[in-house]
Amino acid sequence: MTLNARIRQVVGPQDTARRNTQELRDGFVIDDLFQPGAISLTYSHLDRMIVGGISPAAGSLVIDQVAETGTATFLERREAAIVNIGGRGMVTVGGKPYHLEFQEALYLGMGEGPLSFTSEDAAHPALFYLLSAPAHRACATTHITRDLARKVAVGSAEESNARTINQYVHPDVCESCQLLVGLTMFEPGSVWNTMPAHVHDRRMEVYLYFGMAEQTRVFHFMGEPDETRHVVLKNHEAVLSPGWSIHSGAGTGRYAFIWAMAGDNMSFTDMDKVPMEALR
Repeated sequence: MTLNARIRQVVGPQDTARRNTQELRDGFVIDDLFQPGAISLTYSHLDRMIVGGISPAAGSLVIDQVAETGTATFLERREAAIVNIGGRGMVTVGGKPYHLEFQEALYLGMGEGPLSFTSEDAAHPALFYLLSAPAHRACATTHITRDLARKVAVGSAEESNARTINQYVHPDVCESCQLLVGLTMFEPGSVWNTMPAHVHDRRMEVYLYFGMAEQTRVFHFMGEPDETRHVVLKNHEAVLSPGWSIHSGAGTGRYAFIWAMAGDNMSFTDMDKVPMEALR
Protein backbone atom coordinates (compact mmCIF):
# COMPACT_ATOMS: atom_id res chain seq x y z
CA MET A 1 0.00 0.00 0.00
CA THR A 2 1.21 3.49 -0.86
CA LEU A 3 0.41 6.53 1.28
CA ASN A 4 1.85 9.82 0.05
CA ALA A 5 1.54 13.02 2.09
CA ARG A 6 2.53 16.48 0.93
CA ILE A 7 2.73 19.73 2.90
CA ARG A 8 1.43 23.09 1.67
CA GLN A 9 2.50 26.21 3.53
CA VAL A 10 0.33 29.31 3.69
CA VAL A 11 0.74 31.75 0.79
CA GLY A 12 -0.17 35.41 1.42
CA PRO A 13 -1.84 37.90 -0.93
CA GLN A 14 1.33 39.90 -1.69
CA ASP A 15 3.24 36.75 -2.61
CA THR A 16 0.34 35.48 -4.70
CA ALA A 17 0.22 38.70 -6.73
CA ARG A 18 3.86 38.22 -7.77
CA ARG A 19 3.68 34.52 -8.72
CA ASN A 20 3.73 33.19 -12.26
CA THR A 21 1.40 30.40 -13.39
CA GLN A 22 3.54 27.49 -12.23
CA GLU A 23 4.21 29.15 -8.89
CA LEU A 24 0.47 29.66 -8.39
CA ARG A 25 -0.13 26.00 -9.11
CA ASP A 26 2.66 24.99 -6.74
CA GLY A 27 1.03 26.98 -3.93
CA PHE A 28 -2.65 26.26 -4.46
CA VAL A 29 -3.43 23.43 -6.93
CA ILE A 30 -3.63 19.80 -5.80
CA ASP A 31 -3.24 17.33 -8.66
CA ASP A 32 -2.64 13.57 -8.93
CA LEU A 33 -5.25 12.98 -6.23
CA PHE A 34 -6.53 9.65 -7.48
CA GLN A 35 -3.78 7.13 -8.19
CA PRO A 36 -4.86 3.46 -8.50
CA GLY A 37 -3.99 1.55 -5.36
CA ALA A 38 -2.72 4.60 -3.50
CA ILE A 39 -3.66 7.17 -0.85
CA SER A 40 -2.68 10.75 -1.66
CA LEU A 41 -2.91 13.35 1.12
CA THR A 42 -2.09 17.06 1.12
CA TYR A 43 -1.69 18.74 4.51
CA SER A 44 -2.44 22.44 4.11
CA HIS A 45 -1.53 24.94 6.79
CA LEU A 46 -4.73 26.83 5.85
CA ASP A 47 -6.72 25.90 8.97
CA ARG A 48 -4.76 22.61 8.86
CA MET A 49 -7.13 21.12 6.31
CA ILE A 50 -6.10 17.76 4.88
CA VAL A 51 -7.26 17.00 1.34
CA GLY A 52 -7.02 13.42 0.14
CA GLY A 53 -7.77 11.03 -2.69
CA ILE A 54 -8.12 7.28 -2.11
CA SER A 55 -8.48 4.94 -5.09
CA PRO A 56 -8.61 1.26 -4.05
CA ALA A 57 -7.80 -1.24 -6.78
CA ALA A 58 -7.94 -4.99 -6.13
CA GLY A 59 -7.42 -4.77 -2.36
CA SER A 60 -8.13 -2.43 0.53
CA LEU A 61 -6.33 0.77 1.48
CA VAL A 62 -6.00 1.72 5.15
CA ILE A 63 -5.49 5.02 6.95
CA ASP A 64 -4.53 4.56 10.59
CA GLN A 65 -1.57 6.76 11.52
CA VAL A 66 -0.50 9.79 9.47
CA ALA A 67 2.85 11.08 10.68
CA GLU A 68 2.11 14.66 9.61
CA THR A 69 -0.66 15.01 12.23
CA GLY A 70 1.71 14.16 15.11
CA THR A 71 -0.94 11.96 16.76
CA ALA A 72 -1.14 8.23 17.45
CA THR A 73 -4.06 7.81 15.03
CA PHE A 74 -5.29 9.89 12.10
CA LEU A 75 -8.57 11.06 13.66
CA GLU A 76 -7.40 11.24 17.28
CA ARG A 77 -7.91 15.03 17.22
CA ARG A 78 -9.63 15.40 13.84
CA GLU A 79 -12.95 14.95 12.04
CA ALA A 80 -13.32 14.02 8.37
CA ALA A 81 -15.77 13.79 5.51
CA ILE A 82 -15.52 11.38 2.58
CA VAL A 83 -17.39 11.74 -0.72
CA ASN A 84 -17.40 8.91 -3.28
CA ILE A 85 -17.18 10.19 -6.87
CA GLY A 86 -16.44 6.81 -8.47
CA GLY A 87 -17.90 3.31 -8.51
CA ARG A 88 -19.63 1.74 -5.52
CA GLY A 89 -17.27 1.35 -2.59
CA MET A 90 -17.08 0.58 1.09
CA VAL A 91 -15.47 2.47 3.95
CA THR A 92 -14.91 0.45 7.11
CA VAL A 93 -14.63 2.59 10.23
CA GLY A 94 -13.35 0.85 13.35
CA GLY A 95 -14.65 -2.44 11.94
CA LYS A 96 -18.09 -1.12 10.89
CA PRO A 97 -18.76 -1.07 7.12
CA TYR A 98 -20.47 1.76 5.25
CA HIS A 99 -21.43 1.28 1.58
CA LEU A 100 -21.12 4.48 -0.45
CA GLU A 101 -22.78 4.89 -3.82
CA PHE A 102 -21.76 7.57 -6.34
CA GLN A 103 -21.98 11.05 -4.75
CA GLU A 104 -22.78 9.72 -1.29
CA ALA A 105 -20.86 11.01 1.71
CA LEU A 106 -19.70 9.79 5.09
CA TYR A 107 -18.98 12.10 8.02
CA LEU A 108 -16.48 10.72 10.56
CA GLY A 109 -16.33 12.05 14.10
CA MET A 110 -13.19 12.69 16.13
CA GLY A 111 -11.59 9.54 17.49
CA GLU A 112 -12.87 7.17 14.80
CA GLY A 113 -10.62 4.71 13.03
CA PRO A 114 -8.81 2.96 11.61
CA LEU A 115 -10.28 3.61 8.16
CA SER A 116 -10.30 0.97 5.41
CA PHE A 117 -11.32 1.72 1.82
CA THR A 118 -12.44 -0.88 -0.73
CA SER A 119 -13.85 -0.81 -4.26
CA GLU A 120 -16.76 -3.25 -4.63
CA ASP A 121 -15.96 -3.72 -8.34
CA ALA A 122 -12.29 -3.41 -9.29
CA ALA A 123 -13.33 -2.76 -12.91
CA HIS A 124 -15.23 0.34 -11.73
CA PRO A 125 -13.18 1.51 -8.73
CA ALA A 126 -14.44 3.86 -6.07
CA LEU A 127 -12.85 7.29 -5.85
CA PHE A 128 -12.97 8.50 -2.26
CA TYR A 129 -12.38 12.23 -1.78
CA LEU A 130 -11.40 13.01 1.80
CA LEU A 131 -11.47 16.30 3.77
CA SER A 132 -10.25 16.50 7.35
CA ALA A 133 -9.94 19.34 9.86
CA PRO A 134 -8.99 19.56 13.56
CA ALA A 135 -11.85 18.88 15.98
CA HIS A 136 -12.45 19.57 19.68
CA ARG A 137 -15.27 17.09 20.35
CA ALA A 138 -16.70 13.89 18.93
CA CYS A 139 -19.76 14.11 16.69
CA ALA A 140 -21.72 11.10 15.43
CA THR A 141 -20.45 9.34 12.33
CA THR A 142 -23.16 9.74 9.67
CA HIS A 143 -23.83 8.23 6.24
CA ILE A 144 -25.24 11.00 4.02
CA THR A 145 -27.09 9.91 0.88
CA ARG A 146 -28.00 12.27 -1.95
CA ASP A 147 -31.59 12.30 -0.71
CA LEU A 148 -30.50 13.41 2.78
CA ALA A 149 -28.46 16.36 1.48
CA ARG A 150 -30.06 19.79 1.89
CA LYS A 151 -30.66 21.26 -1.56
CA VAL A 152 -30.50 24.97 -2.33
CA ALA A 153 -31.22 26.27 -5.85
CA VAL A 154 -29.35 29.48 -6.74
CA GLY A 155 -28.44 31.53 -9.81
CA SER A 156 -30.28 31.78 -13.11
CA ALA A 157 -30.00 30.69 -16.73
CA GLU A 158 -29.78 34.34 -17.78
CA GLU A 159 -26.60 34.72 -15.72
CA SER A 160 -25.25 31.31 -16.87
CA ASN A 161 -25.01 30.14 -13.25
CA ALA A 162 -28.20 28.19 -12.46
CA ARG A 163 -27.10 25.49 -10.02
CA THR A 164 -28.12 23.38 -7.05
CA ILE A 165 -26.00 23.36 -3.91
CA ASN A 166 -26.21 20.00 -2.14
CA GLN A 167 -25.19 20.57 1.47
CA TYR A 168 -23.86 17.31 2.97
CA VAL A 169 -21.98 18.21 6.13
CA HIS A 170 -24.06 21.16 7.30
CA PRO A 171 -25.83 21.99 10.60
CA ASP A 172 -29.24 21.18 9.05
CA VAL A 173 -28.05 17.73 7.92
CA CYS A 174 -25.15 16.45 9.99
CA GLU A 175 -23.51 17.77 13.15
CA SER A 176 -19.78 18.54 12.94
CA CYS A 177 -17.19 20.64 14.74
CA GLN A 178 -16.04 22.93 11.95
CA LEU A 179 -16.24 21.08 8.63
CA LEU A 180 -18.78 22.17 6.04
CA VAL A 181 -18.93 20.05 2.88
CA GLY A 182 -21.20 20.04 -0.14
CA LEU A 183 -21.52 19.37 -3.85
CA THR A 184 -22.69 21.80 -6.52
CA MET A 185 -24.41 20.66 -9.73
CA PHE A 186 -25.24 22.88 -12.72
CA GLU A 187 -28.24 23.18 -14.99
CA PRO A 188 -27.53 22.58 -18.71
CA GLY A 189 -25.89 25.64 -20.28
CA SER A 190 -24.73 27.15 -16.99
CA VAL A 191 -20.96 27.43 -16.62
CA TRP A 192 -20.22 29.97 -13.85
CA ASN A 193 -19.79 28.99 -10.21
CA THR A 194 -19.78 31.35 -7.24
CA MET A 195 -20.31 34.46 -9.36
CA PRO A 196 -20.83 37.19 -8.22
CA ALA A 197 -17.75 36.40 -6.17
CA HIS A 198 -17.21 36.66 -2.45
CA VAL A 199 -14.57 36.17 0.24
CA HIS A 200 -14.90 34.97 3.84
CA ASP A 201 -11.90 35.84 5.94
CA ARG A 202 -13.17 33.65 8.79
CA ARG A 203 -12.89 30.40 6.82
CA MET A 204 -10.69 28.78 4.19
CA GLU A 205 -12.17 26.73 1.37
CA VAL A 206 -11.11 24.07 -1.10
CA TYR A 207 -12.77 23.11 -4.38
CA LEU A 208 -12.49 19.77 -6.19
CA TYR A 209 -13.64 19.88 -9.81
CA PHE A 210 -14.95 16.61 -11.25
CA GLY A 211 -17.44 15.10 -13.70
CA MET A 212 -15.53 16.65 -16.61
CA ALA A 213 -14.76 15.29 -20.07
CA GLU A 214 -11.08 14.82 -20.91
CA GLN A 215 -10.84 18.08 -22.86
CA THR A 216 -13.01 20.17 -20.53
CA ARG A 217 -11.27 22.81 -18.43
CA VAL A 218 -12.35 25.14 -15.64
CA PHE A 219 -10.81 28.60 -15.46
CA HIS A 220 -10.66 29.09 -11.70
CA PHE A 221 -10.32 32.69 -10.52
CA MET A 222 -8.52 33.52 -7.29
CA GLY A 223 -6.61 36.31 -5.56
CA GLU A 224 -7.73 39.51 -3.89
CA PRO A 225 -10.74 41.09 -5.63
CA ASP A 226 -8.70 43.98 -7.01
CA GLU A 227 -5.71 41.77 -7.94
CA THR A 228 -7.18 38.60 -9.46
CA ARG A 229 -5.29 35.65 -10.89
CA HIS A 230 -6.44 32.40 -12.46
CA VAL A 231 -5.41 28.77 -12.87
CA VAL A 232 -6.71 26.30 -15.45
CA LEU A 233 -7.92 23.00 -13.97
CA LYS A 234 -8.87 19.63 -15.42
CA ASN A 235 -10.93 16.77 -14.05
CA HIS A 236 -10.11 15.69 -10.47
CA GLU A 237 -7.91 18.68 -9.67
CA ALA A 238 -8.47 20.62 -6.45
CA VAL A 239 -7.57 24.18 -5.53
CA LEU A 240 -7.01 25.72 -2.08
CA SER A 241 -8.60 29.07 -1.29
CA PRO A 242 -7.42 31.28 1.60
CA GLY A 243 -9.99 33.45 3.35
CA TRP A 244 -8.79 36.61 1.58
CA SER A 245 -9.17 35.14 -1.91
CA ILE A 246 -12.13 34.97 -4.23
CA HIS A 247 -12.95 31.47 -5.48
CA SER A 248 -14.95 31.36 -8.66
CA GLY A 249 -14.75 29.58 -11.98
CA ALA A 250 -16.16 29.05 -15.46
CA GLY A 251 -16.02 25.80 -17.39
CA THR A 252 -15.67 25.05 -21.09
CA GLY A 253 -18.11 22.14 -20.66
CA ARG A 254 -20.08 20.25 -18.08
CA TYR A 255 -18.56 19.94 -14.59
CA ALA A 256 -19.44 19.73 -10.91
CA PHE A 257 -17.46 20.57 -7.81
CA ILE A 258 -17.17 19.63 -4.16
CA TRP A 259 -16.55 22.48 -1.75
CA ALA A 260 -15.31 22.20 1.81
CA MET A 261 -14.70 24.84 4.46
CA ALA A 262 -13.05 25.02 7.88
CA GLY A 263 -12.57 27.97 10.20
CA ASP A 264 -14.20 30.06 12.88
CA ASN A 265 -17.89 29.41 12.33
CA MET A 266 -20.50 27.10 10.77
CA SER A 267 -22.55 29.78 9.01
CA PHE A 268 -22.71 28.92 5.31
CA THR A 269 -24.03 32.40 4.52
CA ASP A 270 -21.18 34.22 6.31
CA MET A 271 -19.52 35.80 3.28
CA ASP A 272 -18.41 39.23 2.12
CA LYS A 273 -19.85 39.75 -1.35
CA VAL A 274 -17.65 41.45 -3.93
CA PRO A 275 -19.39 43.94 -6.27
CA MET A 276 -18.64 43.29 -9.93
CA GLU A 277 -17.15 46.78 -10.29
CA ALA A 278 -14.58 45.94 -7.57
CA LEU A 279 -13.07 43.06 -9.56
CA ARG A 280 -9.84 43.75 -11.40
